Amino acid sequence: MTVLEQSGSYHLAPPPAWRPRRDPAPLLPDQEPYRLLGTGAQLDGDLLLELYGHVVRGRRYNEQATALTKQGRLAVYPSSTGQEAAEVAAALALREQDWLFPSYRDTLAAVARGLDPVAVLSLLRGDWHSGYDPRATRVAPLSTPLATQLPHAVGLAHAARLKGDDVVALAMVGDGGTSEGDFHEALNFAAVWQAPVVFLVQNNGFAISVPLAKQTAAPSLAHKGVGYGMPGRLVDGNDAAAVHQVLGEAVERARRGEGPSLVEAVTYRVDAHTNADDATRYRDAAEVEAWREHDPVALMERELRSRELLDDAGVRQAAEAAEAMARDLRERMNQDPELQPMDLFEHVFERRTAQLEQQARQLRAELDATATDGTADGTARHTGSTREDA
Repeated sequence: MTVLEQSGSYHLAPPPAWRPRRDPAPLLPDQEPYRLLGTGAQLDGDLLLELYGHVVRGRRYNEQATALTKQGRLAVYPSSTGQEAAEVAAALALREQDWLFPSYRDTLAAVARGLDPVAVLSLLRGDWHSGYDPRATRVAPLSTPLATQLPHAVGLAHAARLKGDDVVALAMVGDGGTSEGDFHEALNFAAVWQAPVVFLVQNNGFAISVPLAKQTAAPSLAHKGVGYGMPGRLVDGNDAAAVHQVLGEAVERARRGEGPSLVEAVTYRVDAHTNADDATRYRDAAEVEAWREHDPVALMERELRSRELLDDAGVRQAAEAAEAMARDLRERMNQDPELQPMDLFEHVFERRTAQLEQQARQLRAELDATATDGTADGTARHTGSTREDA
């Protein structure tokens, strides 16, 4: 007769190996998103000004990149307007030796990390590979498939720890990515291995047209951390100072060998999912306008003015710097790049397979047969548009 048959219920204490290793309470996030701006907290004025400059440039970058899609210079652009604070804070929370693993929407984080603004758009333009050297920049390629960059971040962080390197990986993902298996696998491996990695979820309300309520029944996405044995933090994603502090603490915690953290930044995607999306089909204008009242650029400007760290001249200076960046981006993106179609076969395998060799020969023959304008070497001109006046 089994124990259940004898007692009708299971009352025996489980073996020690089944018991929780620690109290889950310290891992749970706060009930409300953590905030700093507008609270009177003591903050570093220089840091606030640096964050402000980046969010202003980030806003202008989003506007210019969106305009480039309408001109045929970009195939697609996933704007992060409204999310500039979390993007910038993610980049600035890292040290030079650390790694950033962005998603496709995290162009501003890559630019704030120091990458060439044009190179960051290469993938979205349809140019070769990622457009920059991940090893030199310590920024992984912008990840288009959802959440696949998260296990990569864990693997790199775990390898760095085994080698004794002082490296932390910060992996960015949207709320939609938390519904992917890669998200859960990455968190589980990171916690078991105690890998020095920080997961930043930018909860902007929608996975394309699917609202968060149809993705999860959890109290918050930050609560998912406790299930894997790591702390979850909930922060106002439009408060650049708060996001920077929370991420900075999580990064240094990982650096000390205390394991991974999950941070949820609650924000809002003001623009559509991409320029190919019609957001009016699944949300109303009143909701968007309500979030505009919590705009990250305005929040930073209000805070700096209240601390007498910013005046009208400072606002103009930041705007002029952002416009100079946009002008340079526009001019360089309007130059037709020279592409090498044969590069399709580079960086796939260390040694080409027989199938790749066959495909390379086929493409070379086609290029030679259709070469125009003296480009028989396989070089192609790419305008990004069928319009001659784009």
